[in-house]
Amino acid sequence: MAAPGKRGAEPAARKKAAAPETPRRRWRWLRLFLRWSAVAFIWCTLAVFGLIGWYILDLPDPDGLINQRPPSVTVLGSDGEVLATYGELHGETLHFEDLPEPLIQAVLSTEDRRFFEHIGIDLRGIARAAWANIQAGGVVQGGSTITQQAAKNLFLTPERSFKRKAQDALLALWLERRFTKEEILAIYLNRVYLGAGTYGVDAAARRYFNKSARDLTLPEAAMIAGLLKAPSRYNPANDPAAARLRSAEVIDNMVEAGFIDEDTARAAKAAPLDLTGNRPAGGDARYATDWIVARATDYIGTARQDLVIVTTIDPSLQRAAQDALSAGLGEEGAERNTAQGAIVSMAPDGAVLAMVGGSDYGVSQFNRATLAERQPGSAFKLFVYLAALEAGHSPHDVVEDRPITIDGWSPSNFDGGYDGPMTLTEAMAGSTNTVAAEVAWRIGMQNVIDAAHRLGIDQDMIEIPSLALGATEVTPLEMTAAYAAIANQGLSAWPYVIAEIRTRNGAVLYQRGGHDPVRLVDHRVNADLAAMLKTAVEQGTGRNAAIAWPSGGKTGTSQDHRDAWFVGFTRQIVTGVWVGNDNGAAMDQITGGGLPARIWASYMNVAQQGLPQLALVDPVSSTTTYAADETGNDGFGSLIGGLLNELGGSGAADPDWRKAERNDR
Repeated sequence: MAAPGKRGAEPAARKKAAAPETPRRRWRWLRLFLRWSAVAFIWCTLAVFGLIGWYILDLPDPDGLINQRPPSVTVLGSDGEVLATYGELHGETLHFEDLPEPLIQAVLSTEDRRFFEHIGIDLRGIARAAWANIQAGGVVQGGSTITQQAAKNLFLTPERSFKRKAQDALLALWLERRFTKEEILAIYLNRVYLGAGTYGVDAAARRYFNKSARDLTLPEAAMIAGLLKAPSRYNPANDPAAARLRSAEVIDNMVEAGFIDEDTARAAKAAPLDLTGNRPAGGDARYATDWIVARATDYIGTARQDLVIVTTIDPSLQRAAQDALSAGLGEEGAERNTAQGAIVSMAPDGAVLAMVGGSDYGVSQFNRATLAERQPGSAFKLFVYLAALEAGHSPHDVVEDRPITIDGWSPSNFDGGYDGPMTLTEAMAGSTNTVAAEVAWRIGMQNVIDAAHRLGIDQDMIEIPSLALGATEVTPLEMTAAYAAIANQGLSAWPYVIAEIRTRNGAVLYQRGGHDPVRLVDHRVNADLAAMLKTAVEQGTGRNAAIAWPSGGKTGTSQDHRDAWFVGFTRQIVTGVWVGNDNGAAMDQITGGGLPARIWASYMNVAQQGLPQLALVDPVSSTTTYAADETGNDGFGSLIGGLLNELGGSGAADPDWRKAERNDR
C-alpha cells in the first residue's frame, strides 16, 4: 500500500510540470521568429528586385527607339494638293517652344495637372484615382501620368498586365532622368494617336483644321486635347457633336485649373470651328497613287523616314477622268454588259496627268491602266501605217478593199462588205481591216513589230498576219504613251509621274531633271501620220470623239467585243480609254468608236478648257516625195494592184476563211 505522503505529492508534481514558460524561452522563440521573418523579407526583396531586373532586361532599348516609327508617305499632285497618304499620318515634329500655349494648357488641365511636380509617377494622383473609382463603383479615372503615357506610346504594346504597368513606371522614371519636362511633353504630343490615322498634334491639326498645330486657337486646341481620352469616339470628322461636347469639358477643365477665366471659356465654347480639314482625294486617285508609291523605291530604295512625293498628276484632271469613266460605265456600260474601264492621260512628253485604273477602287484595287494586258484591236494599226510611211509610202497611196487570204487567214471588215479602191488615209479613217492586213504583210511584219517596240510596246510579238489587226496584248499605259510620241512631234514620250521625292523636313532625295528626248519618228513621217489620225476623228470611226480642239486618234475593238479602245491626242494632252470586263466576257456591241470615244470626248472637253487651239504638228519645211508611175498611181499602189490575184483578189470566197474581225466602224 502506498504511503499517504507519496500520493499527496503527485498533484503538486503535475502542477509544477504545467507551469508557464520562463522569459528566457519566450525570448528564444521571438528571436527565432524575427530571424525567419528577416530571411523571408530578404528573399521577398530579392524576388522583387529580381522581377524588376527581369522587367528591365525585357524592356526595349529606349535610346534606339526614341525616334523610331514606321515612315509615312504623302503623295501630292502637281499643284500641291494631297492625293493620298500611306502609313501612319505624322505631322511635323514640333519642339516645346513651337506648341501654342492654349494647347499645352488644355492637355495639362485634362491629362496631368501635376505634370511639372511629380517624378514621372504620381502617387497622389494614383491614390486620388483609386478613391474616385471606389466611390463610382467602376473605373472613371486613371492614375497614369503624361510621362507614363509617353513611355507606353514610345515603347510598349497596349496589353493590360501587371508587367506592362511595371514597365510603364520604369520607363517613366527613365524618361524623367533622360529628358526635361518640356521635352517629355513634346515627345508625347508628337506621338500620341489622335484619330483618323493621325499621330501627333500637328498631323491632327492638319487633318481636322487644315493648319499647323502652331496656329491652333483655344477652341481648336481644346478639341484636339479632348481626343486624348478616346480618339475614335470624339473624332470631329466622324461625330462633330460629340467632339464639341468633349471640347467643352476640356475648356471647363482649363477654367478649373486656373488657366483661363469664365468669360474666355464662354467665348471659346461659342466660337465657330471649320472642320473641313485637309482631306486627301482618296478614291479619286488611289489607282494612280498606288502605282506612284510602288515606283518610288526605284528612285530611292527602301524608305526609313517620312516621305513627300510630288507628282505630275493634275488633281482637277484626275477628278474629271474619274467622273467621265464613272458616267460612261454607269449609264451606257450598265446597259451593255460593260463593267470595267481605265483612263490614262498624259502630256505629250509622257508626264502622266491623270490615271483611273477601274470603276471602283473600293471593290477592286487591280490597276487596269498599268497591269491589264488586253487586245488593242484596230488601235494597233498606228504601227502598221507608221511602218508603211517609213518604208517610203504615202497617205495618198491607193489600195483596194476586197477579200484577201494571207497564209490561210482571211480578214474581213466589220460590216462584212468591201469598198473597193481607197487611200491609206481613208483605210485608216474607216478602220478597214483588209487594207491594214495587206499593207502590213507586204512591208514586212517585222517592221510593224519594230515600230511598236520603238514606241514603247514591251510585249514579245509573233510575225502572224492577224497582228496587224491587234492580235497581241498591251496595257492602256503603253498604248497611250505610243500615241504620245506622235503628239510629241515624233520624239520619245516615256511615261513618268514622279517629279520630286523629299523628306518631310524638306531634304530632296530625288528630283527629275531635264531629259533630252530621242527622235523616234521622222518629222515628216510624223506629220503625215498625225494627219491620217486627224482624219479618223473628223471623218472616220472616231467621230464620236470629235471636240472643238484639233485632235487625232484611233478606235479599237477586239474580237467578239471583248475590248474597246479609243486613244487620241491634241497638241497638249494625250488620252487613252479602254473598257471591257475583267473576265473577258463579250460586251453588248460596244465598239471603240462608241462608248470609249464618248468617254474620251467627255474628259477631253474638260481637260482642254482654257487651252489654245493648236495644230497637231509643227509645219514641215518640205513635203515627202513619193515615186509614181505613168498612170498617176504611186508605185506602192501599183505594187498592191499587181499582187491582188496572188492574195486572192479575184473575190472568190475561200471556204477556210477565218473570221478575225478587228476593225470597228
